[in-house]
Amino acid sequence: MTKLTLLVTLASVITLPSLALAQGSTANLAGTYRCTPEPTKCQEQTYTVTQNGSTLELKDDKGSEIAEAKMTSNITLSAGPIMNSNGLVLPDNSIQWSNGTLWRKQ
Repeated sequence: MTKLTLLVTLASVITLPSLALAQGSTANLAGTYRCTPEPTKCQEQTYTVTQNGSTLELKDDKGSEIAEAKMTSNITLSAGPIMNSNGLVLPDNSIQWSNGTLWRKQ
């Protein structure tokens, strides 16, 4: 493989996913989620997410707000205090959090 071919291939791999991401719409994450420890223990069993555009409000099963989160891309989000975690939206709209928990949409 020539250096030029390798360079073109790498540019395609980097550029195409970002183009697809930019054209997609924001996922609908509003709803109720069940927390699964992966591997960190869950503080509560269920959480509720309300969404207004790219802003999400996260509440525990008692109705107390635990964080406001922002969609940082079509598949990533960032939750502020108290949670202070980054999330990855999986294809089934579950959220894998950097705090070690997985929220599965009910």
